[in-house]
Amino acid sequence: MRLVKIAAFLSGVYLSIVAPLSYAQNMSAKLAVCGACHGADGNSTMAGTPSLAGQPKVFLENNLIMIREGIRDIPVMKGQLDGLSDPQIIALAKFYSAQTLKPAPGQRDDVLYERGQLVSKQALCGTCHLPDYVGREQMPRLAGQREDYLLHTMRQFRNNQATGRDTIMAASLYGMNDDDLRAIAQYLSQLK
Repeated sequence: MRLVKIAAFLSGVYLSIVAPLSYAQNMSAKLAVCGACHGADGNSTMAGTPSLAGQPKVFLENNLIMIREGIRDIPVMKGQLDGLSDPQIIALAKFYSAQTLKPAPGQRDDVLYERGQLVSKQALCGTCHLPDYVGREQMPRLAGQREDYLLHTMRQFRNNQATGRDTIMAASLYGMNDDDLRAIAQYLSQLK
C-alpha cells in the first residue's frame, strides 16, 4: 500500500500526517456524503437538518460516536458512520468544528425574538451553552442553528424522546409549551 503525505481538511489549519491513500480517499468520500445533508462546509440548507459548522469538537465527537454505536437513534443516519474508526470520527469533528457557521436566513419576528430572549434567560440556557450560546466542550452551539431544527430538538427533549442525549435538557424544558419553544428557537436562530 502506497503511503502519501496528506493535509487534513481543517479549513486553514493543516495537519500533516502520513496515512494510506485509501484513508484520505475514505475521508473525502465520507465528507461528501455528510455534505449532501449538512452542507459541504457544515452549513445545512436542508429543512430539519442541523448545521455542524462551528459546533464544539467534543460535542461533535461524542454525538458521532453515539450515532455510530446506535446509542443515539437518528433513522436517516443509520449506517452512515458504520465502520468509521475513532480517528476518522475525530477528523470529521475537527473539520466541522473549524468551519464558520453561516446562520440560515430567516425572518426575524421582533415580538417572538424578545420573548425567546426572556424565556431563555429565565430557563438559564446560558449557564451550560454560555451566555452567547456558542456552546463549549460537550454542550452544542445554539446561536445561529437552524430554527426548525432547534424547535424539533427542544420538543424531543421536552417530550422525553431524545434518546441517547443529555437528560438535563428534558428537565430544563419540562412544562414549557410550544409557544415558549417557538420563541426560544426564533431567538437562538437569529443570534450571530
